[in-house]
Amino acid sequence: MGLEKLQIKFMEGVDSKGPIHRRRYTLTHSDFSGDLFLSVGLEFDRKAISGFYTRLMRDEVLAEWLKQDENFSLHVYCHVSGGIVLGTAGWRYSIFKRELPLVLKCICNGDRTLFDENSNLKNSIIFVYFKSKNKKYRKVERWGTPKDYLIKNEFG
Repeated sequence: MGLEKLQIKFMEGVDSKGPIHRRRYTLTHSDFSGDLFLSVGLEFDRKAISGFYTRLMRDEVLAEWLKQDENFSLHVYCHVSGGIVLGTAGWRYSIFKRELPLVLKCICNGDRTLFDENSNLKNSIIFVYFKSKNKKYRKVERWGTPKDYLIKNEFG
């Protein structure tokens, strides 16, 4: 799976340039086709994650821009365990960790115009929250900055 399979949808209230604050991402995928689906909106795309299969798998990734003082940061949420989900916390945690570079590439390159229009966002900190009822896997990690995941284009 790669970025060539990424489909992007801008929801009501956002476009490729803004707004930034509380901009939210919902990333899902199809196990059958390998397609990746990125929704960008002011709310998470509840329709994309409301189906039975999606609620069982809980392998979607949610993210949002938050602002503290004058600095933006990107907060990414992964559901490791809790509720009804398929797989053990350790197994799911290892999958999320393995797939996170691709997830972050999808979010950053899928919303590339936002970074081109607001170059300061390229240096924002990315925080990844692993949500789990198991304390061992419930953690917050720093995963670099968007510039680490943006694919170089002809303009740099």
